[in-house]
Amino acid sequence: MAKEERFVRTLNKRDVFSLSFGAMIGWSWVMIVGDWITTGGTFGAILAFVLGGVMVLFVGLTYSELTSAMPLCGGEHVFSLRALGKGSSFVCTWAIILGYVGVVAFEACAFPTVIRYLFTVPDDQAVTFINSNGVEIINTAPAYLKGYMYTVAGFDVYASWVAVGILSGVAITIINYLGIKPAAILNTIMVFIMFVVGIGFIAAAVVNGDAANMEPLFAADSAGGGIMKVAIMTPFLFVGFDVIPQAAEEINLPYKTVGKILVASVIVATLWYIAIIFCVSRMMDTEAIGSSALVAADAMKLAFGNIDAFANVMIIAGICGILTCFNSFFVGGSRAVFAMAEANMLPKFLAKLHKKHRTPVTSIVFIGVVAIIAPFFGRPAMVWITDAGSFGIVIAYALVALSFLVLRFREKEMLRPYRAPLGTLVGVLAVGMSVFMFIFYLPGMPSALVTQEWIMVGGWTALGVVFGVYAKARYGKQFGEAEGLWYPLKKGETRAA
Repeated sequence: MAKEERFVRTLNKRDVFSLSFGAMIGWSWVMIVGDWITTGGTFGAILAFVLGGVMVLFVGLTYSELTSAMPLCGGEHVFSLRALGKGSSFVCTWAIILGYVGVVAFEACAFPTVIRYLFTVPDDQAVTFINSNGVEIINTAPAYLKGYMYTVAGFDVYASWVAVGILSGVAITIINYLGIKPAAILNTIMVFIMFVVGIGFIAAAVVNGDAANMEPLFAADSAGGGIMKVAIMTPFLFVGFDVIPQAAEEINLPYKTVGKILVASVIVATLWYIAIIFCVSRMMDTEAIGSSALVAADAMKLAFGNIDAFANVMIIAGICGILTCFNSFFVGGSRAVFAMAEANMLPKFLAKLHKKHRTPVTSIVFIGVVAIIAPFFGRPAMVWITDAGSFGIVIAYALVALSFLVLRFREKEMLRPYRAPLGTLVGVLAVGMSVFMFIFYLPGMPSALVTQEWIMVGGWTALGVVFGVYAKARYGKQFGEAEGLWYPLKKGETRAA
């Protein structure tokens, strides 16, 4: 424990679960569930998510044990610093921050994109025009897109679209500035709405759906890779449970319980994705899925008697997913930046805590600036920065799993309120999964990063080198050292971390 509480311990079970689950459930399940079904078949897609959930669970188990043993702000930073040293810790934490910043930027662009769906008009009222690249566009939201600014990779950026993105970034920044409890309350409300909509969708699909629509159960090329193509996507859809260790000092629960909640959130997220696949496949055959622009919303509409209003209900649930993901990664990113700055690995001003709200205020503002700037780059940047960020997250996962194994071997007497079952095996599998995911980002692989994404990774790496050189020159031997942190690692032990 810390000598003096720096943060306010206010998060309960519901808060922790909503932050973790909410981080894993974004907008993708509304937008691309049809791709999962057509690629793997109904049961093939479900099997892929079972496999993906199990793989991610291995990493989640390592996080659960390490969080219970070292419950300090910073999560990955603390784990890797203890096990692998300062250099590896810098790489691990800087990589995970790239992932968090990437998701925050994505959601800042996703929010105005999704809001557009609520402003759609009937086809006979749609406006057809030629964009700046000479491409014919059917605009079903003419009242929403106002004030053309410029074009990025074929995407026309409008002032109204940017304004909605900026307002969402400002709102999330203010909520986080005021304390982690308001942020957790927001996630709890949004998760509740998603659960209500999800339960309604499941019930309607079971009653009104048709099992014949679920054919084919396995896509024609499933044996040749259809299932694997979907499985490759799944680990990145589960990213987010790792925000909980970042806020470890703000959780008011037994540390063993925190580990259990983290594992439970991964399991529930897996069940959520499986349920959405099952329900959509009962409501729509492959032909209907192929002709739909927003599959989950159209499936919801069909499940409730082809009433348009229910499509908007599903879109609202998707917006809730965006907000929970946006908010959770904002929490994780700001705490990771704070932890590095407190350990003299980043400029010290980023480690400032608000006197009243006990929030890492300067780190929150830093993440908020990213969220506000992101919409100016348009929708294409969503994909680029998310893929680059996912690459960083995979690196961090590998180093955390390695830290887990190192500490299991080197510090067997460390207090571990939550112990991962079959610890060594789980650690080995977690490392293996992380390396497997890493390989698929390399050139020539199915998920290989494109040029723009490699530029982002390279730029982030260069920025990290600049910060690292600056911090070592500025803080000297204090680089990687944080004053005042105390917690028991072994029975009867009370010494600096």
